[in-house]
Amino acid sequence: MERREEQPGAAGAGAAPALDFTVENVEKALHQLYYDPNIENKNLAQKWLMQAQVSPQAWHFSWQLLQPDKVPEIQYFGASALHIKISRYWSDIPTDQYESLKAQLFTQITHFASGSKIVLTRLCVALASLALSMMPDAWPCAVADMVRLFQAEDSPVDGQGRCLALLELLTVLPEEFQTSRLPQYRKGLVRASLAVEFGAVFPLLEQLLQQPSSPSCVRQKVLKCFSSWVQLEVPLQDCEALIQAAFAALQDSELFDSSVEAIVNAISQPDAQRYVNTLLKLIPLVLGLQDQLRQAVQNGDMETSHGICRIAVALGENHSRALLDQVEHWQSFLALVNMIMFCTGIPGHYPVNETTSSLTLTFWYTLQDDILSFEAEKQAVYQQVYRPVYFQLVDVLLHKAQFPSDEEYGFWSSDEKEQFRIYRVDISDTLMYVYEMLGAELLSNLYDKLGRLLTSSEEPYSWQHTEALLYGFQSIAETIDVNYSDVVPGLIGLIPRISISNVQLADTVMFTIGALSEWLADHPVMINSVLPLVLHALGNPELSVSSVSTLKKICRECKYDLPPYAANIVAVSQDVLMKQIHKTSQCMWLMQALGFLLSALQVEEILKNLHSLISPYIQQLEKLAEEIPNPSNKLAIVHILGLLSNLFTTLDVSHHEDDHEGSELRKLPVPQGPNPVVVVLQQVFQLIQKVLSKWLNDAQVVEAVCAIFEKSVKTLLDDFAPMVPQLCEMLGRMYSTIPQASALDLTRQLVHIFAHEPAHFPPIEALFLLVTSVTLTLFQQGPRDHPDIVDSFMQLLAQALKRKPDLFLCERLDVKAVFQCDRATASMWRSRTGGKGSTGGRPYAAHSSTGGHWGPGLPQPHGLLCRHPVCSEQTLLQPPEHVDQGGTAATWFSLCPPQP
Repeated sequence: MERREEQPGAAGAGAAPALDFTVENVEKALHQLYYDPNIENKNLAQKWLMQAQVSPQAWHFSWQLLQPDKVPEIQYFGASALHIKISRYWSDIPTDQYESLKAQLFTQITHFASGSKIVLTRLCVALASLALSMMPDAWPCAVADMVRLFQAEDSPVDGQGRCLALLELLTVLPEEFQTSRLPQYRKGLVRASLAVEFGAVFPLLEQLLQQPSSPSCVRQKVLKCFSSWVQLEVPLQDCEALIQAAFAALQDSELFDSSVEAIVNAISQPDAQRYVNTLLKLIPLVLGLQDQLRQAVQNGDMETSHGICRIAVALGENHSRALLDQVEHWQSFLALVNMIMFCTGIPGHYPVNETTSSLTLTFWYTLQDDILSFEAEKQAVYQQVYRPVYFQLVDVLLHKAQFPSDEEYGFWSSDEKEQFRIYRVDISDTLMYVYEMLGAELLSNLYDKLGRLLTSSEEPYSWQHTEALLYGFQSIAETIDVNYSDVVPGLIGLIPRISISNVQLADTVMFTIGALSEWLADHPVMINSVLPLVLHALGNPELSVSSVSTLKKICRECKYDLPPYAANIVAVSQDVLMKQIHKTSQCMWLMQALGFLLSALQVEEILKNLHSLISPYIQQLEKLAEEIPNPSNKLAIVHILGLLSNLFTTLDVSHHEDDHEGSELRKLPVPQGPNPVVVVLQQVFQLIQKVLSKWLNDAQVVEAVCAIFEKSVKTLLDDFAPMVPQLCEMLGRMYSTIPQASALDLTRQLVHIFAHEPAHFPPIEALFLLVTSVTLTLFQQGPRDHPDIVDSFMQLLAQALKRKPDLFLCERLDVKAVFQCDRATASMWRSRTGGKGSTGGRPYAAHSSTGGHWGPGLPQPHGLLCRHPVCSEQTLLQPPEHVDQGGTAATWFSLCPPQP
């Protein structure tokens, strides 16, 4: 077959010179790929073989590789090469050679019908690709022709072999269609053609599946073929006979998995809900599997129970709305729901003893969502029917969420424990949805059960049962507003009565308290009931995450009611911090909690607590600053700086974070005088400079230093003003010595908050000019080596343009150089991303007649007045033509400067 010449690859199969794509060389390369122990030679062989597959010579050597005397690995490569040539280079094939290619493939498939299965499958995929390329014009009845040709009696292959080969071909055809590279318009034509041709397939499949004499291998192949075809959205009513046959085949253990897959695929078609009558016929078939399901559960047959559950859930989850609409059939659908309930509550602990229950969780949300979507009258009817079902579901879910015994749990692997944790999270989400159906009655139900459990003297309760009920409360309280629930006071009263002798139970107690922190803020009298539990748990490293996160929530939500407890909280926290009980992340959370707590105290109390809290760390930092830099003291320095920055992140005596909540919540007056954080920063400023002097070339330490000031600026806002001059001076020295992105990010924050204030403009301007000058020098050396600095500098320019354009009008600023820098950046990002236009996805920027600006992170305005001579002061909706479309904020600004 003649082909357009293509340049063969230069790499040889393990040899220096290029090799021709001949049969002999291909076989050598394949031998090298499979048997050469040298991985480099294997890689060379693989690369060369990939080139061989797409070469013009592949049309010639592929057929020779399929000769009967070749080993299956070589035959498989030949079949794969044919598929690649047909699927990717179809346009190279002359139309007058379609028929001969088709005939050759049919012949090869016939030969391999009793040969290697992997080669047969690959040849079938090649013929399927050819059929899809020829349909519908060049081969209008492709599927019917395939059936007819393989049913011919004059074939040298036995009947079963021909049947299996045909079924393999019919199975891969829809699969190849799903992954084909056909153009969109062709895909629609071929899909329509296949939708008609299923009529030639299904009768054959029905005959083979229902025929008693059909061997098991044939019946299994029929089910796989059916499963493949239904994914082409064949009308469900046309699948009835095959679905019923698949249900019957579920009794055969060899056919079970294939039957499940076929039924689930058929039921799950997006279009299946249109065929309500067929869906109603399927319900009795599914319900008829209940005895088989119970037997499987009793025998511990997880595969069978899993498969039957998949079928029930597929029908219920995909079609609950359509089936609920059939009011006269409500009892049969309720029976299906109860069957799914059985699957949810299947005995055993997930994922060790069962893996089925997790399949059902999405169904319960879908069913509830469909019920609540009905009009009020119909919804009331279904609520009456299904509210008892959902109360039963809560009991089932909480039972499934229970931990196993300590002994059993100890034998679980870490992977099994993690899967169980995720499973419990899914249960938590489901309970949150169930609350929408059951409302406050659900909380009352949980509270009554917990109360009976904790107050009963008849029999000892298990910690697992208590933990599960608390977990239910926590799941709901984390996302639902329970502030008006009348059972929460009783729950808060019950928590201290819980005998905590287990880490899992203690964790859940902590998380439950944390979930109720907003309620505690409205009922401060109850804080003393639970706060001692939290402070006691802080000392247990096994409760690190739960105790610290809970204390943080309480300090954030209840800070105005915590001053009476502040001394105790600070003392306990300081003790656990010094003992290094918690990991780094939890230490940071704890400092944030203390920041919230101190924010509600008087300034004198804040300074007193700050002194006792951070003095040990300042002393340690002073010692570290004297030592010669090494990796161990670097970690200690970064840790201390992190503790300080996290403390200052939340220590807000001016209560900026409360501004949006209304003045009625501002329980403390704004203090007069210097801010305590500023006082502390001024005291340690020289020490921080000393640390920087030794670690200025370490990006991690510099970033930790900048984080202290950046987080303080974000929290304090204008209160940070006394620190601006000295911080600008320090930043300038830092950046001049060793430019780092974190210094630019901090500069951007200072510009954002203080550049518009006349009193602070001089030091901000001086810093801006300095970092711009240093960065421009760096760009001249090559910006590609400093992508983080490039990005931070562009953000700084955008912020300056947005907040204080006057920064660009300084005579000492080389605006032209800034423009060139921006052009270089645009070019760099285009080359990195391979795209055109916007750099890194940034929008353009411009100056409007009213002083507004359009820059990164800002919405596109309706019109912009450009004063550049080319624009003649026209109002523009898009960047003007003289602006480079790859430009960022500075580009348009430098071309079209704003008016003073």
